[in-house]
Amino acid sequence: MTIRLIRMSSGEDVVATVISEVDDAISIANALVAVPTQNGQIGFAPWSPIMDPNEESVEIFKKFIVYVSKPAPQVVDQYNSIFSKVIVSDKKIIV
Repeated sequence: MTIRLIRMSSGEDVVATVISEVDDAISIANALVAVPTQNGQIGFAPWSPIMDPNEESVEIFKKFIVYVSKPAPQVVDQYNSIFSKVIVSDKKIIV
């Protein structure tokens, strides 16, 4: 499973984990859409907020995809921090 940036024909930039790929579709999980925030920065929101939360993946037909690429490293870091099961403290402890 690989984290990819998926540019949709609708203009959305979706960051998701690609589960599988067949000739005409890809299956993704944990999809986020990039949204502009204040000061020209980018934030993330659920791509399909009204989708059943028990659905583990969604299939996208390739005819609706413009391109798929590797996201910027800082995007991958932010994506991983959103979906990580491990919480990492930014406080440094001196022993």
